[in-house]
Amino acid sequence: MNERMTSLGETLLAGDVEAIKRLTEEALSAGTTPQAILEKGLRPAMESLGERFSRGEAFLPELLVAAETMKASMEVMQPAIVRGGVAPKATMLLGTVEGDIHDIGKNLVKMMFEGAGFKVIDLDINVKAARFLEAYHKERPDLVGLSSLLTTTIGEMEKVIQTIREFDPEAKFIVGGAPVTQAFADRIGANGYAPDAGKAVKVGNRIIGRS
Repeated sequence: MNERMTSLGETLLAGDVEAIKRLTEEALSAGTTPQAILEKGLRPAMESLGERFSRGEAFLPELLVAAETMKASMEVMQPAIVRGGVAPKATMLLGTVEGDIHDIGKNLVKMMFEGAGFKVIDLDINVKAARFLEAYHKERPDLVGLSSLLTTTIGEMEKVIQTIREFDPEAKFIVGGAPVTQAFADRIGANGYAPDAGKAVKVGNRIIGRS
């Protein structure tokens, strides 16, 4: 088991899509549960990569390759996840705010949270506050993630927070993006700020009180 999980993690970091599919299938055939594959194989590798990225020891292309490799493994596991009724750790609502069409950072955050066992509902880009509220009302997520890469659109984050908090004063928010700072996050009432995708999961878990 440990050797197989180590191989999965190493293959994920190497970005070998075909190999990760094969190893995932072999693990499932050997009776390993999707949860074990995530918890003992994929998640530690992604956390390690996220920490290296935060320290400047890994770079964006490596995260993007890892994201595609992780997606391939998740696709192989999906039927087993459905059959086994594996419950997500928590639910996150995610989107880039209105006026901003950048999605690389958001997509990386999505990948990191999915790797950490979250169900991520991705509203995509240029999302109006009303759309965030509609989705929040329907999904009742544990956490809302707001992304923006433009100084001209970060103000929309405050609009989204205010709109949703009128419906649910206890709603939890994590924000991030190049022009976003901790001071800005504090000012608009966000529960947490992640300077990059590598730190986002740790901040998110702290916000919702889960490890």
